[in-house]
Amino acid sequence: MIVRIDSLDAAGVEVFASLTEAQLRNRLDPAQAMFIAESPKVIDVALNAGYEPVSLLCEERHIAGDAAGIIARCGDEVPVYTGSRELLAALTGYTLTRGVLCAMRRPVEKSVGEVCDGASRIVVIDGVVDTTNIGAIFRSAAALGIDGVLLTSTSCDPLNRRSIRVSMGSVFLVPWGRLPAEGYRSLQEMGFKTAAMALSDNSVSIDDAELMAEPRLAIVMGSEGDGLPRDVIDSADYVVKIPMHHCVDSLNVAAASAVAFWQLRKR
Repeated sequence: MIVRIDSLDAAGVEVFASLTEAQLRNRLDPAQAMFIAESPKVIDVALNAGYEPVSLLCEERHIAGDAAGIIARCGDEVPVYTGSRELLAALTGYTLTRGVLCAMRRPVEKSVGEVCDGASRIVVIDGVVDTTNIGAIFRSAAALGIDGVLLTSTSCDPLNRRSIRVSMGSVFLVPWGRLPAEGYRSLQEMGFKTAAMALSDNSVSIDDAELMAEPRLAIVMGSEGDGLPRDVIDSADYVVKIPMHHCVDSLNVAAASAVAFWQLRKR
């Protein structure tokens, strides 16, 4: 279903042009909620993970090139809207990465219990609002063996287009869900020890032997600016620091998460 467009007002392309991220999430009707995946490699990861394509937006020159495999996998019933590079950039407001976007059906978010079932290492993302950091944390989580991701309501959406792109599709590989306000207590009730990544007088080093030996561990990462809320730190089983040199006080949250995931991985 190749549909050539020559106007910014063409029918069917609204999902790529005029809908905001909030509108794509469609909280009034979750069954109609969507997200946008960008680039053939990322879309391929999503398809492998079972995500359902709704429509494609593709530069003409990529239909028989980089996007050919994606188009074939999506099947004849998924429309492929196409036009010149300049028209599609004007339509979306940005130049398409590798010339293709895919609107996909948004899945039902998993519960805390579903994310934690059988897990020994999870990460809690508390108050991280930068989409690049969210994507980078997910990529490290997938690469370094984290079993699941929980995000507080104050953290941004992992299925934001930029988060997906930065993660290189890793958001499709690790189970994730939202942690409610009283969620930390429920994690401890499920047998997880919480490890708050923060500088504190009672912090233990990230290579602490007792910490690394915990059978179930929830690694808690805080916001880019203020870090973790005081009540989260006070209620944690461990407060954990990464030793620093040259008077550097801390790492970016995405870099710190990679260090934490590697050091505290399952042994």
